[in-house]
Amino acid sequence: MPLIYEESVRKDALYEVAKKMMTAARTAPKGHGTDNLIIAVAERDVIEAIAAKMKDMVQTGEAAEFFNRDANNILQSDILVLLGTRIKPLGLRNCGLCGFKDCEEKYMHPEHPCAFNTGDLGIAVGSAASVAADARVDNRIMFTVGKAARALNLLGDEAKIIYGIPLSATGKNPFFDRK
Repeated sequence: MPLIYEESVRKDALYEVAKKMMTAARTAPKGHGTDNLIIAVAERDVIEAIAAKMKDMVQTGEAAEFFNRDANNILQSDILVLLGTRIKPLGLRNCGLCGFKDCEEKYMHPEHPCAFNTGDLGIAVGSAASVAADARVDNRIMFTVGKAARALNLLGDEAKIIYGIPLSATGKNPFFDRK
């Protein structure tokens, strides 16, 4: 009877967790029942492209030095979950939560986030991260990854706010106790 060692199934296990994270994000509660999320999984080649972009952003002055630290962190990950949102007002009457009088006024500022879009994204990100935690998979929510993913247009033109959650299953969590 041959043995199957953990190292040989690690990436598959992380991918299975990532799929469950995407499902948890998709089924998380959404304001007014409107789903504006865009969710994807990145593997090695895309992770390397994101890390390179993060480092480039530091070099060009588009990002702070800690983007380099986060780029090095995600290079220690086999799988990375990307979660983004479109910016689309929900058409609520006299909401004003975004700072504008109503959705009609908000429509005149298409790059300004709708409070519900960002709130829904936050709930989805939390749901996804909780799945990783429940599976005992090391993870960290990173806006830095999302900023680079957006610059690379990985989730398309409509994804205006993106977060990344790198996953790792090693003896030490590479996303904490960082330098």
